[in-house]
Amino acid sequence: MSAPVRIGTRGSALALAQATWLREALGRRYPDRGATLVVIKTSGDRFVDRPLSAVGGKGLFVKEIDEALLADAVDCAVHSMKDLPAELAPGICLAAVPPRADTRDVLITREGIPLAALPPATRIGTSSLRRAALLRHLRPDLVIMPLRGNVDTRLRKLAAGDVDAIVLAAAGLHRLGLTVAHAEALDPAVFVPAIGQGALAIAARADDTAPLLGWLDDASTRAAITAERAFMHAIGGSCHTPLAAHATVTADALALDALVASPDGTRVLRGDCRGARLAAADLGRAMADELLARGAAAILHVTRPGSPESAAPLPHDGR
Repeated sequence: MSAPVRIGTRGSALALAQATWLREALGRRYPDRGATLVVIKTSGDRFVDRPLSAVGGKGLFVKEIDEALLADAVDCAVHSMKDLPAELAPGICLAAVPPRADTRDVLITREGIPLAALPPATRIGTSSLRRAALLRHLRPDLVIMPLRGNVDTRLRKLAAGDVDAIVLAAAGLHRLGLTVAHAEALDPAVFVPAIGQGALAIAARADDTAPLLGWLDDASTRAAITAERAFMHAIGGSCHTPLAAHATVTADALALDALVASPDGTRVLRGDCRGARLAAADLGRAMADELLARGAAAILHVTRPGSPESAAPLPHDGR
C-alpha cells in the first residue's frame, strides 16, 4: 500500500476545515492510500498584529507551505484561492480548482442594520484594503478600523463591542458551518469580491504529485479563476493596492467585473467585459489594459511604496 497523501495546511479553523474536506475526498478516491494533514505555521500566522500590506502581503500565507512542497515534506496543499500571490513558486502548479462556493462578502452587525442604514461613525473592522476602500467609497461617514485574526476572533471582537460591524467572506462562514445572525450579503456587482474569493486552490509539485488531484478540477470555476488571476497579474498591483475581480461563467460565456481603487476610497475605477470562456485569460488581460488606460496606472503609482500621496492629481474618469 502506498503512503498516505500528505496535505500541507495552515492551522486556523478555516484552513483545517478546507484541508479536512480534501483529506476526505482523497480518502474516498484512494481508499487504499488515504490522506493525512500536516499543519504548517506560516509567516502570515505569525504577524497577526500588523496589516498584511505592511509585512509582505498575502503570499505570507503560502510561503512556508510552498517550501514544504518543494522539499517533499508534503505532497499537496489546500489554500483559499484569494491567498495566492499572482505568481506561483517555480515547480508548483495549481493542480485543481474545485467548484466555487459563494463569492460574496457579508456585513455582520449585532443589531442587523444593513450597510446603507448604518449610523454615521459606525466602526467597521476589516484587514482588507479592498473592503476598506469600498466601504470608504460607499459610506465615507463610517470609521474603518484595522481588524485581523481568524473568523472566530473577529466574531468574538464584534460581540465584545471592539467594533460595531465586520465584513467577512460568505464562503468562509459556510465552510466552518457557521450561521450568523444579522448578516447582510453584499451585492457583488457593487461590492466586487476579492480575486479568487470563494474558491479553493489545490497546489502540488508540477512534476510528480499534480496527477493525483486533477479529478477535483471544475472547468467553470477554473475558467473564472483564470480570468481573475490574469487580471491581477496584468494590472501589476501590489499588496498596497485595493484590487477586485469577479468572473461568472454560463455555458460557454464568461463575464468579468473588476476594479482598482485608491486606499481612501475617493477613486474607484470599475470595468466589465464579456467573452468566450475559452478566452478567460485574454479577457482578464484586456480588462487590466482597459483600466490602466483609463487611469489605474495613476492609482497604482500613488499606492506604490515610496511614492508620495502628493503626486500629480489622479485623472477624472468619465464612466
